[in-house]
Amino acid sequence: MSLELVMKFSLVLNRVMWGAVTLSWCHVGIALLPQVLWLWVLQINLRLILVSGKTKEFLFSPNDSAADIAKHVYDNWPMDWEEEQVSSPNILRLIYQGRFLHGNVTLGALKLPFGKTTVMHLVARETLPEPNSQGQRNREKTGESNCCVIL
Repeated sequence: MSLELVMKFSLVLNRVMWGAVTLSWCHVGIALLPQVLWLWVLQINLRLILVSGKTKEFLFSPNDSAADIAKHVYDNWPMDWEEEQVSSPNILRLIYQGRFLHGNVTLGALKLPFGKTTVMHLVARETLPEPNSQGQRNREKTGESNCCVIL
């Protein structure tokens, strides 16, 4: 058996149920190993918390959107979350830093750190709440108020 044959392997990362990472050996050129490891390093670890307090960790790409995450979680619903099973991925919503994430927001756009665990809440909700009007949001930032001051 040649050294080249022995050296032909790569690391294959798969998203499997519960977001676990499966490592397996294949007969693929060793030249691919740095790229595969680089892809693994660029994964974002999300710890999702349900209203019940149950948690699970999943690995995602920075290019994954909130809608992609909801679909992946729905398709790979953990067995110990069975009581909280929802009827459709379309009603799953992510909350990050107290704000609902719209379906097209990617993890990369949130500038989440690689190699660290980010916590988000996962809730079932048909629609997202309406955002505050721009005027109200600006008043909150500047501290202005529409009330009177009596001296």
